Amino acid sequence: MSNDSSNTSGKSRGIYLLPNLFTTAGLFSGFYAIVASMNDRFIEAAVAIFIAMVFDGLDGRVARMTNTESDFGAEFDSMADIVSFGMAPALVMYNYALADLGKIGWLAAFIFVAGGALRLARFNTNLGSSDKKFFQGLAIPSAAAIVAGLVWVGSEYGVDGSDMGGFAAVVTICAGLLMVTNFRYHSFKDVDWKGKVSFLVILVIVLAFVIVATQPSLVLFSIFFLYALSGPVLTIKNVKKLKLGHVVGDDDEDDADFNDNKETKKEAEKAEKED
Repeated sequence: MSNDSSNTSGKSRGIYLLPNLFTTAGLFSGFYAIVASMNDRFIEAAVAIFIAMVFDGLDGRVARMTNTESDFGAEFDSMADIVSFGMAPALVMYNYALADLGKIGWLAAFIFVAGGALRLARFNTNLGSSDKKFFQGLAIPSAAAIVAGLVWVGSEYGVDGSDMGGFAAVVTICAGLLMVTNFRYHSFKDVDWKGKVSFLVILVIVLAFVIVATQPSLVLFSIFFLYALSGPVLTIKNVKKLKLGHVVGDDDEDDADFNDNKETKKEAEKAEKED
């Protein structure tokens, strides 16, 4: 009997090293955040989550730049994201402010984790058909930045977590629910990073770094908090009448259906009929 079935494609199986190194580094940062929060080192835990965001942003770009994209890398990235941006922020917040709330505390943390898992599953299944200019629902790294940012701000200014348990629970639950809504968020994937810009843009970027460096915890938390609010604002602004399908649900006809998307769908349906 032939043994061709063991190597039908003729290609050697392996894993691309470089992009998966960044993914592993992000996974390690998320795991470290959990361990640090268990030892009451909440500033280190929050910073580790933000570091994981940096690695998460690099792994995909490195894979595309080096032409080392793979199905394994995509799956590994999703598994790392649920740890670094789902479990880690929820447990860091739980250890910091939610533990004293009892059932409400761990339920708030679970809502965030569940929202993150659902967000990743929906993103992975809609990856080929979704509008790349916008995210459907708050991206899980941004939600993690809100939760970790609140912990960082509270720890930086000496606020005891038990004193802000109720507020922390509301923020954690809202961040978790925003991930599974149909609110549209700018993905900034349409920005031409290779294009030329004026000297003024460089000055603005330098100024932005200076502002972040002055109070990194407060500035970063404020940026991602405002970004989270931009989704509902953008949704209300772009629809004539706000419906339940614009907020949550999976109605193929009305789910997050904005004016520009409607025109695109009509053109596609027309082309199919003509074919």
